[in-house]
Amino acid sequence: MLPLDDRRIRASFINATQRERASVTLPAGFAELDWTQLDLLGWRDPKLPKVGYLVADLGDDLVGVILREADGRIRTRPQCSWCEDVTLPNDVVFYTAKRAGAAGRNGNTVGTLACANFECSRNVRRLPPVAYVGFDVEAARLRRIEALREHVAGFVQAVREGS
Repeated sequence: MLPLDDRRIRASFINATQRERASVTLPAGFAELDWTQLDLLGWRDPKLPKVGYLVADLGDDLVGVILREADGRIRTRPQCSWCEDVTLPNDVVFYTAKRAGAAGRNGNTVGTLACANFECSRNVRRLPPVAYVGFDVEAARLRRIEALREHVAGFVQAVREGS
């Protein structure tokens, strides 16, 4: 991801009102983020514990989505739909997002299972275990990074289709 500033982040949210955009709290340590290690910018709002934010750079388009953690607990240990991490060093929760435009204003939402604190970029960059003799772990890591980008883009597109 390319470095972003406060103004671009707030302007990127496709499923938010002007008031919601203005009230977004940027992530802790925002000024020190290593943008080269991020495929998405995701964080939880410290003031609103059930709210999360996702900002994805889709090439020529920067798109932000406000997420809400669903109430209740998932009974089994789920897998993140974005990074598909199987070692699960963190919790995975069910997030919902209002669709963009009129559909979102009418209450339509889309949901996904994602890492609770958006650790996906870090998860896909860990070297996977060697699956067999001659297994190319670096190529596998690069495939996981690309898959994360595709999964996030697909989710963002599902939110956008509401407009």
